[in-house]
Amino acid sequence: MEVQAGIERRLTRQVMVGDVPVGGGAPITVQSMTVTRTADHEATLQQIYDLAMAGADIVRCTCNELEAAEGLAHIVPRSPVPIVADIHHQHRMALAALEAGVHCLRLNPGNIRKPEHIRTVAAEARDRGVPIRIGVNGGSLHPDLYAKYGGKVTAEAMVESALDEIRYFEEVDFNLIKISVKASSVPLMVEAYHQLSEVTDYPLHLGVTEAGPPPAGLIKSSAGIGALLAQGIGDTIRYSLTADPVEEARAGRTLLEAMGLRERKNVDLIACPSCGRAEIDVVAVAEEAMAAFADREIPLQVAVMGCVVNGPGEARDADLGIAAGNRRGHLFIKGRNAAVVREDEMVDALVEWAVLIHEEGAEAALARVDTEKARREAEKDRDRLLAEQGDDANDAGTKIELIRRHTS
Repeated sequence: MEVQAGIERRLTRQVMVGDVPVGGGAPITVQSMTVTRTADHEATLQQIYDLAMAGADIVRCTCNELEAAEGLAHIVPRSPVPIVADIHHQHRMALAALEAGVHCLRLNPGNIRKPEHIRTVAAEARDRGVPIRIGVNGGSLHPDLYAKYGGKVTAEAMVESALDEIRYFEEVDFNLIKISVKASSVPLMVEAYHQLSEVTDYPLHLGVTEAGPPPAGLIKSSAGIGALLAQGIGDTIRYSLTADPVEEARAGRTLLEAMGLRERKNVDLIACPSCGRAEIDVVAVAEEAMAAFADREIPLQVAVMGCVVNGPGEARDADLGIAAGNRRGHLFIKGRNAAVVREDEMVDALVEWAVLIHEEGAEAALARVDTEKARREAEKDRDRLLAEQGDDANDAGTKIELIRRHTS
């Protein structure tokens, strides 16, 4: 086991997908899949670049026809990230994709069923040093396995499917293997990966298949993938959403950053949920800030707080934050008041100061301003709010009295 972010990661073998290591203690990678026709190589390349910018380390493209394989020949040399060819039913498409120079194949055991075809593809991949992901899908198990397990998808059936495929590979001395056992049911998916992790040390690709559109798809994927990552299981992940694939890449990256499994690449925006004391529309300002930081690679934690009474204290650990008070924004750095800006300039100020802190550091940014003056201004607005609203703007005291009456 390797400890990362307080999580003991299960140690697996390592394979190289192009120049990206998967397994063996390497950073967990984010994957997504293009939705363009692979034959349209220019449109597909544009989407691959968009995915890479959003945090994808590896991108998969379908290879379902000759034109798609020919498209891959154009795509692979120009792609900023390694390319995986997604193969269904036709083993000849796997061979064509290898000729196109792809960095990895994904084969579904439920679709390519002739052992001789599987061995042929594995032998060719072996000779080229190209890994293969065994992509077991709960929705496409081999009919014999359905029958064996009572006509339903079970964790045991999915694991057996993966192990059967491994045996075909090992017959031709091929071991550059990744495995996934995806299902649309989160509990089923989690149990399948648990069982698989106990019987093999090949790297595992995590995902909830056909998770659906956001927000439900995001929640299902995060629940399944996050539960396994927290237990040290998983080497690479994909969110399978009914949405723009860029959302998949962003979600995967965000999850890994939130769990401390990848270094933060962009802003981690935190915001209070608003309350009776808030003097701005916190939701609207937070959304505006998210949009402003969307394409900026600034790895800071930024806070948007509804009021100057509690905001700076509650978000004192943020690298940068802003709190509203008396139609002004009180900007603070590491809990220290730094500046006062107009309410309609709050988001612009956050971006400007985030860039400054990222480039020069927090102390250098603080050295540019009169922190004592900023503190006095914030204190003035804080005192005004307290005078107008009292200490209990959310009327919690009244609620507590009612609670005590019912419990006394």
